Amino acid sequence: MNEELRALGDEFWEYQLETSPTQALMLGDHRYDERFESASRKAEDAHIARLREFADRAEGIDPATLTDDEQVSRDVLIFSARMEAATDETRPAEFAVNPAIGFHTMLPVLPPNLPIEEPEHADALVKKYEEIGRFIRENTERLREGVANGRTPPVLHVEMVVEQLDEHLSTNLDEDPMLNVRVPEAFDESATAAWKDRLKDAIDRHVRPAFSEQRDVLEQEVGPVARSMDRPGLVSLPDGEVMYGRLVHRHTTLPMDPREVHQIGLNQIEKLTDEYRALGAEVLDTTDLDEIFARLRNDPTLHFENGPDIVEASETAMAKAKAEMGNWFGRLPVADCIVQETPSGPTAFYFRPAADGSRPGIFYVNTADPARWGRYEIEAMAYHEGIPGHHLQLAIAQELEDVPEFRKHAHITAYAEGWGLYTERLADEMGLYGSQLERIGMLSADSMRAGRLVVDTGLHAMGWSRQDAIDYFAQNSPMSIGTITGEVDRYIGMPGQALAYMIGRLEIMRLRGEAKQRLGQDFDIRGFHDVVLGSGLVPLETLGRMVRGWAAA
Repeated sequence: MNEELRALGDEFWEYQLETSPTQALMLGDHRYDERFESASRKAEDAHIARLREFADRAEGIDPATLTDDEQVSRDVLIFSARMEAATDETRPAEFAVNPAIGFHTMLPVLPPNLPIEEPEHADALVKKYEEIGRFIRENTERLREGVANGRTPPVLHVEMVVEQLDEHLSTNLDEDPMLNVRVPEAFDESATAAWKDRLKDAIDRHVRPAFSEQRDVLEQEVGPVARSMDRPGLVSLPDGEVMYGRLVHRHTTLPMDPREVHQIGLNQIEKLTDEYRALGAEVLDTTDLDEIFARLRNDPTLHFENGPDIVEASETAMAKAKAEMGNWFGRLPVADCIVQETPSGPTAFYFRPAADGSRPGIFYVNTADPARWGRYEIEAMAYHEGIPGHHLQLAIAQELEDVPEFRKHAHITAYAEGWGLYTERLADEMGLYGSQLERIGMLSADSMRAGRLVVDTGLHAMGWSRQDAIDYFAQNSPMSIGTITGEVDRYIGMPGQALAYMIGRLEIMRLRGEAKQRLGQDFDIRGFHDVVLGSGLVPLETLGRMVRGWAAA
């Protein structure tokens, strides 16, 4: 064991917990319960310098002195620290206004999942809520810096967030979503009421005034100079090309040119047409692509009407996957996975289980507009977010033994989302889709992820308008217009992240094909999946080395 690398990995993980106290709390580490994250420029400068120091120290360790697994640790540490520092150096906080995943959108989801188990945890939460007010004010100051530096968010996103904040601030304080928290078992009714009163006081004196100030700054200072929706991408910023290049690298983990990514997306969209026509003839009695898309988008019988039905359909799909996963995976997670609906946030997303087993993995589905969900879309979504997608990937990573903690919790988008998208097609191999209509849903999900390569690069590297992006999706996918506009706004607000899905899936499939060709009849799909999932989240180049090593052995 290389003691220098082990100690560096431990130091890096401790630093991550200390500077991400909410993540620490979610993992059941209560040492930083009273704290909240910092968004100030000063803290960001210090963070960038420390991340570079970690990367430099890891690069100074000779890989020839390391075992294969230690080389993975070195790779992950260098990539994570180097890419986060490079991204933060472009100062995205100066224009971080996001109606899809902004901090305010997570308020209905985050508080209920905090592990508030003891009275001292409850006491600390009051202080944490006061610190959230400070965090919001720091974010507001960063937006003012952006105005001064000519780096502002898109105007429509500013307007949408102002409207969202107005709605939030108009909510009765007694119904604030931040009060929807776990109550310690030791609290009786009186203690609970007294604690909730303290939380309400912190929300009323710290959180809501900070949100109110941010709302006014957005409307009065940011909005008048915000980016036009005719060119809402990073390309319209002075340093947009450099920024987007770094984000492409961070989210794909590969040194790819945006135009290369754009062409891959166009090619994938073209490959899907034959599959749509084959299933369209069988399910919808037509091979006309426009008609197939129109039927799937507009036929009300193919869409949901209420949230509970969406949750039930997701749970049915999950049950099928749970029953079959032992035939396709040697390593299975101990933690369970459940489904919950939410009125805000992305269309669907996953929360890891608590490390101490007190909370299962949860995938959330946004049911604010049930009709946006096609009945044919739910199975693919459930397999991606739950089993065998993110739950197997992230719960297994968290449960790994003899692996440094920072690797168990690494944020490497191409691996994470590439696996999620890979499992949508894997579910077809597993025989999980209930009908040919659900298989069309698998194609619809592919259209979204392939289209993301085209649209994200179009917006941020080629100067597309928001309407250009909406029109492209409408012409090349069956997604509803409501879903399309929500997706496009997400890509505008999260440059580069949407590239990870298809790039990651294609690389996993390529590595699987290479291993199968080398091993022939000796290829074991369970062994392949176990090596992909057996080391936590890793850059794709590292994953390639791991798979080739497994095949050679």
